[in-house]
Order: sequence, then structure tokens, then C-alpha cells
Amino acid sequence: MNLSRRSGGIIPALSNTRPREWLRAAFGASLGVLFSVWLCQEVFGLPVALLLIGPLGASAILLFAVPSGALAQPWSILGSYLLAAVVATAVAHYGGHTLSMAALATGITLLAMFVLRCVHPPGGAVALGVVLAGPALQGLGEMAILPVMLNAAALLASALLYNNLTGVRYPKRPLPAIDLHHTRDRSPELRVGITDADMDAALAEFGEFVDITRENLAQIIRRTEGSALRRSMGEIRAGDIMSRDLRWATPDTTVKEALQLLQHHHLRVLPVLDAEQKLVGIVSLVDLADFAGRAGGRRLLRRGGGQKTPLSEVMSSPVVAVDRHCHVVDLVPMLSSRGLHCLPVLEQGRLVGLVTQTDLIAALHRDLLQHLD
Repeated sequence: MNLSRRSGGIIPALSNTRPREWLRAAFGASLGVLFSVWLCQEVFGLPVALLLIGPLGASAILLFAVPSGALAQPWSILGSYLLAAVVATAVAHYGGHTLSMAALATGITLLAMFVLRCVHPPGGAVALGVVLAGPALQGLGEMAILPVMLNAAALLASALLYNNLTGVRYPKRPLPAIDLHHTRDRSPELRVGITDADMDAALAEFGEFVDITRENLAQIIRRTEGSALRRSMGEIRAGDIMSRDLRWATPDTTVKEALQLLQHHHLRVLPVLDAEQKLVGIVSLVDLADFAGRAGGRRLLRRGGGQKTPLSEVMSSPVVAVDRHCHVVDLVPMLSSRGLHCLPVLEQGRLVGLVTQTDLIAALHRDLLQHLD
């Protein structure tokens, strides 16, 4: 029996983060606090900086250790610090610097953070600190807002710089939707299954505050679905479903010759290989239609169908490719929402096959039939 079970659930399960991430976050938090306190000290003096250092340390843990959390986003820290400073200075001005006023300021700040969607726990500590502050901060009066916001801005700037330089995307923004067809349709993988409305309804039913952005929740759900599908489909790889008897062209192949190849073999794409059989590009009917749509292309086609125009001027390059061990589940988003009609399969840099949308549909259909048996 593990420790978390023997402790009756008091000790949580092990974190999914790695020790390397622990070190990254710890070093970043140290740098962020050091820079923020130093800057506040330079502007407002050491006594003021020391009075505000407690909330700063708590905020640093959120911004560097859990930067994907809703509580750690830029508006959370800026909004909460501003609300806390404004509320605390107002309460202290009218009610005095007492414990009861500090508690009142904390409660009002929390309510305001909920309303303005900037919940950030250290904001409560800011409210307490401003009301119960020593003479150095009390002497600033309403201007106590300035060192509070300087701390928030300096720590946020540190987190923005450090997190992104160390490979952690911050702040967490929803990935832009890919609108290949310029319509209002959602991407194919989002038209079935769990929707944003479903997640909103579940969170509303849950009722409590959940420290995760909806975008990150959606990513967790999609990855969980992918993991379950990968387990369900077994070891079906690109090498199992790819087409092997390929037709290809070279960079010197003309547009007319490429059209003839595509028409004769009823293909939509042609890989383009150089003299060493390396994949250097790919040409599709869309590329050729785009060429024909240009004024020069139309004239060429009328005069002879692109007899002199090489594919090197028309093909798409570089090419998105996979290796033969790529799982079929990983192929689905590439061929469904990225506008790709096929994926070249490479082995040691050489083209060994193509996985088309038709190949993928056939594999998914076969797997479905097997599960129905």
C-alpha cells in the first residue's frame, strides 16, 4: 500500500512534473523575487520592499511553478494586486490599521477578484500587508498602490521572460483556430465528442473554483482521448497503411507532365525527389490550380499547358513528413485539420511511402469493424 493510501488521502499522489521542471521553477522564482525586491528597494527603499516581500514570494511560486494555472495568468496577478491595494488603502483610510479592518479588506478583495476574474491568492496577503503595514508603507498613504504594482509588474515581466526562454509557453493563450476553408465550420476533430459548451456546463455544475484554464482542460481531454484511442487501436503505424508503389516527379518535371501523371493515375499529389532520391517538395492539384489561376499561368496553359514551367517553381516546400513508426492516431490531426491530403513516409531520409486521407479512412474503418466483431 502506498503512502498516500496509508495516510488516508492526506498526502496527494506524486506530481506529474519532473525534477528538471522543479529546478527550472525554483531557479526562476528565486530570480523573479530577487529582481522584484531589488527594483522596489531602489525606487521606494528597503523598508517598503521588505513589507511587501511575503505576497511576492507566494506569487512567484504560482507564476513559475504552475504557469498554466488560471491563478497564475497575467491578469490574475495584476488585477488582484491592484484590487488589493485599492481596497486596503481605502479600508485603512476610513477604518484604521487594525486586524478587523485587515480581515475586512481581505474579504472585499476576494469578492472583487471573483467578479473581475482575477483570483490570485497572494492578493489576500497584499490586502493584509497594506492595512497592517509598518510606518514606511503607511507613510505613503494612497500612494502605497505604487510599490504594490511595481512588484506585480516586475515579477510578471520576470515570469514572461524566464518561462518562455526556458521552453514554457506563458501566458497560456488558446491556440489560434486553423481556418483553411474560410468558413464558420469548426475543425473536423471538434465537431463530435466533447465541446466547449460541454466543458462550460461541467464546470458550472462543479460549482467550485477550478485552477485550470478551459484551453488547458481541453488539451488534457484531447490527449486523454488520443491515449485511449491509441491503446484501443493497438500498434497500427504509418508503415502498415502507407501506399508503397509510388509515382513521383523531379524539380525539373514540367507542369504539363505533372498534370498528365496526376490524371493518368487518378492522384491528387505527387512527391518531388531530387537526383539523390531525397524528398525536396510536393505538388498537388491545388498547387497546379493556383499556378493556373495566376495571369502568367493562364497564358502558359493556353499556349501549351505549362510545357516549360518546372515543378520547382510550383511545388510546396518544405514538406511535412513522418516516419514509418508514427502511430495512426498521430496521423489523424495532421490529415484532418492541417489541410494536408497526404503525408510522405521517410526512412533514413528516403521516401518509402505515402499515407493519404483514403489510407487513413480505410485503416479507421477496418479497426471499427474489428471492434464490432
